[in-house]
Amino acid sequence: MKSILLLSILLLSACASMKNDVRTPDSDAAARKLTSYARSLVGIPYKYGGNSPDKGFDCSGFVVHVFRHTLGINLPRSSDQISHLGQAISTGDLRNGDLVFFNTLQRKFSHVGIYLGGDRFIHAPSSSGSVRTENMRETYWKRHYDGARRITLRG
Repeated sequence: MKSILLLSILLLSACASMKNDVRTPDSDAAARKLTSYARSLVGIPYKYGGNSPDKGFDCSGFVVHVFRHTLGINLPRSSDQISHLGQAISTGDLRNGDLVFFNTLQRKFSHVGIYLGGDRFIHAPSSSGSVRTENMRETYWKRHYDGARRITLRG
């Protein structure tokens, strides 16, 4: 009886950990799903406070929407609040689906985007723009870079 109970617990915990790995952007499949959907939103106009493809996005609204829509992960609404989640990672360790933060409003972590690989990220820029990709090596982004976080929400 004890061995059946132990086997059941082991099987359930293995299933739970597999499910969590699929839902987190640190798995390759989840990162592909996340970045593919984010790219499908290129061209959606910027809207302050916006958090939907129908009405437009601001930077954090875009990130929150993409994570919720693709992975079912609910993130806080502001880029500063999001910057406290997950684990800090160095630029050299960036992977697709990681979050990149910038100081664009003269305060740390005032802007967030999603890393796409190859030094590129996707974001909803200022009021005159729309969702687009950028190169992190461009002078402006290099100068305003604040760091990166990997969201790894596990059971």
